Amino acid sequence: MKPLDPPDSPQLVLSFDFDGTLHDPAATPPVADELFATLRRLRRERGALWGINTGRSMNHVIEGLIDARFPFSPDWVVAREREVWYPNPLGRWTGDEKWNRRCEKDHRKFFKKIGKVLKRIRQEVEEHTGATWVEHDGDPAGLISRTEEEMEWIVRRVVELAAGEPLLGWQRNSIYLRFGHRHYQKGSSLRRIAENAGLQAEQCFAIGDSHNDFEMLSTDSAAFVACPGNAVAEVRAHVSSVGGYLCTLAHSQACVEALEHFFPPAGTTADPC
Repeated sequence: MKPLDPPDSPQLVLSFDFDGTLHDPAATPPVADELFATLRRLRRERGALWGINTGRSMNHVIEGLIDARFPFSPDWVVAREREVWYPNPLGRWTGDEKWNRRCEKDHRKFFKKIGKVLKRIRQEVEEHTGATWVEHDGDPAGLISRTEEEMEWIVRRVVELAAGEPLLGWQRNSIYLRFGHRHYQKGSSLRRIAENAGLQAEQCFAIGDSHNDFEMLSTDSAAFVACPGNAVAEVRAHVSSVGGYLCTLAHSQACVEALEHFFPPAGTTADPC
């Protein structure tokens, strides 16, 4: 699987959350064919680069692309909300070495510094909830709650317990939460992608459905922001507050809806926001 032929001069970066936004495992196909047609058009008309900005690991992203039978690969991937990857001419994925190395170094150093804070958070969570604490290579601290309501309680306690550590961030998607360095998340990673392409936030589009998409849906990261009709209420409220587009459709059909709203076919006029 390879990306589309590169544009002569990139003019636009398109950033899609994967699970719950671009991809719907219950649908057949899980990603609508119309989306790929729209991406081809935007490559031709706007010199658009497109990519997946997700909490999945890179291996999990590749599995998703294969399972969903993508006809071509993204131009880039942000994995685990912070690692930047590009396909080489053979279609194999290689990391943005400078960014990924700095990200890993900063996380390793940071997690050593905040060990006591994470220990207090873990004790609180395990004492008062049924959530499971999770530790993996590259992700030394996270948790999985039993319900959305339980996660809401956990997040409120985390805010209190982490008040003295301004660089402690967390990325939440439904009942899953991953701790990390606040400087590395979907928004900062999208800005890195744009920088590598010689573009600014004014030339970026982002769409997402859950709490870990907030930074990507910030006007600091993308001038054009949207959320699908299945987005959580907090994300829909945020997108509305920054003048973004609230889709009526869900998942990949919503992605097409948002792209046609902001970037209609040549010869037509964009709808007002």
